[in-house]
Amino acid sequence: MAETNIRALLGRWEQDGRLLRIRREVDPRYEFGAVVKADKGQHPLLFERIKGFGVPMTAGLGGSKELLADSMGMAPEDLLPDLIRAIVTPLPTRSVERAPVHENVLTRGISLEKLFPVCTYHAEDSGAYYVSGVMVVKGEDGRKRYTSIRRMQVLEGNRTGILITSPELLQQYREYEARGEAMEAAFMFGVVPAVVLASQISTHLFHADKLEVASALLQQPLDVVRCKTIDLEVLAEAEVVFEGRILPGVREPEGPFGELGGYYGGQSDQPVVEISAVTYRNQPIWQTILPASYEEKLPMAISREIALLSSIRQVVPGVLDVHITLGGVGRYHAVIRIRKTQEGDGKTALLAAFAGDKDLKHAVVVDEDVNLFDPLDVEWAIATRVQADLDLFIVPGAKGSPLEPSHNLRGVSAKMGIDATCPLAEAWHYRRTHIPGQDEIRLEDYL
Repeated sequence: MAETNIRALLGRWEQDGRLLRIRREVDPRYEFGAVVKADKGQHPLLFERIKGFGVPMTAGLGGSKELLADSMGMAPEDLLPDLIRAIVTPLPTRSVERAPVHENVLTRGISLEKLFPVCTYHAEDSGAYYVSGVMVVKGEDGRKRYTSIRRMQVLEGNRTGILITSPELLQQYREYEARGEAMEAAFMFGVVPAVVLASQISTHLFHADKLEVASALLQQPLDVVRCKTIDLEVLAEAEVVFEGRILPGVREPEGPFGELGGYYGGQSDQPVVEISAVTYRNQPIWQTILPASYEEKLPMAISREIALLSSIRQVVPGVLDVHITLGGVGRYHAVIRIRKTQEGDGKTALLAAFAGDKDLKHAVVVDEDVNLFDPLDVEWAIATRVQADLDLFIVPGAKGSPLEPSHNLRGVSAKMGIDATCPLAEAWHYRRTHIPGQDEIRLEDYL
């Protein structure tokens, strides 16, 4: 059974030899991010000494499919089907009266920048940011809980800025604001990767309670406890929780900040959160996610693959699987593998992909004999099966991602689809060479 809190998960990974302990003191301004980036998402990291703070900090808990899957007790190839099952059949959480996260409760004299490590990541960032807080709000029905991750620029005292990019969440906040009401929100730090992964599923496509999706991924109900100062429930085993309200009619400058695509976003006026309570476990372990790292991109990519697969399957039943690549920052590039049964399947799959995900810019569709997870195999298919005048098309002037600078500066995005499938009438000419027995050869047996 998978662990439901990060200290148990880190303990298992240390026993397994996966965890890397960083014993040297690390500065949260630039140095921390540089060390995490150098690991390239290969290991969970535990920093024992963060300059200016007395608590350890962890990062890299979901930087690879192997780590992400292992944290939930599953194989990497089961990530997508198990997430689909968790969305379809979520598992209710379990309410408790007492919780580890309430071992310490602070409601007065809150000075956020002095409590837990807060990092400045990039040279031109406008300040220090919290970037890993899993935000909990109530759905519009007042019952379901929706979670997402929002970056929060540290201001003064008990206030932070917040960037809300989700259209649904922004609309909900504006409705509160129109009534002159603050919107209650809690921010959970130090949670297992299943909670992060579930937070990335599309709210407007899948209306499940995301904490119940996380419970289903872990195959056991997560314990939740009511907050101390707001009417929300949070994970009982979170390391730290900020309770607060997003204020109506208040804006502060936010940004620039190093965005997902590896460029700086600009400055704009954004809402402000006022923190009413900070609760935390004894000897807490602080957690963050390096912006634009594998740990940020991977859950985003997997959650988007579900929507992509669903939209394509409606028009091309022979779609086998899809892959949103990390090289395309977990949003902009996709590879689609199909079992082609009639001409036009490839282009139809591409059109469905673009219709189903506005952020998608470039997509390739390949036959079932191509490994869509191997960039060399995909490039080989493009090199040997594509004629640009016949198999490539461009859709100009479409919607794109506001986080992508070539779209943001121009207001629209072009979509490029590449059909790298074989023409059915010429399939005989596209037989791949194969040496019998090749898959069983172990070179060391011949040395």
